[in-house]
Amino acid sequence: MFLRVIVPLFIVGLTVYALADVWGTEEDERGGLPRWLWVILIVFLPLLGSISWIIVRTTARRSGAGPASGPGTGGSRPTPPPRVGPGPRRPSGPAAPDDDPEFLWRLEQEKRKRERETRSRRDAKDDDAENN
Repeated sequence: MFLRVIVPLFIVGLTVYALADVWGTEEDERGGLPRWLWVILIVFLPLLGSISWIIVRTTARRSGAGPASGPGTGGSRPTPPPRVGPGPRRPSGPAAPDDDPEFLWRLEQEKRKRERETRSRRDAKDDDAENN
């Protein structure tokens, strides 16, 4: 009795998850098949289609993870290596804002600008105090 309920619920849940995941992917993350074909596979072959989708998606995520650009890149992002096979790639880039050299450069520029403004206000106050 227990398995009569759990197994169908598991298959339905897996199918719903796979359909939602397929719907939210980009074209290059689908293993070379169009979205509509994945939906048909998952709906008509729920267990096989869902497991196939999860395997393809996991493989695409792992192969698409490239190295993030580090602080020593000179302000520009490195060009990604050429694609070797038909597998999908995710765009490589910084994993966090503090890994992005462009972000760090802008942050430093804003800090310098604030310091200049503070210094000019202080100088203006000093000049006003001397004149009075």
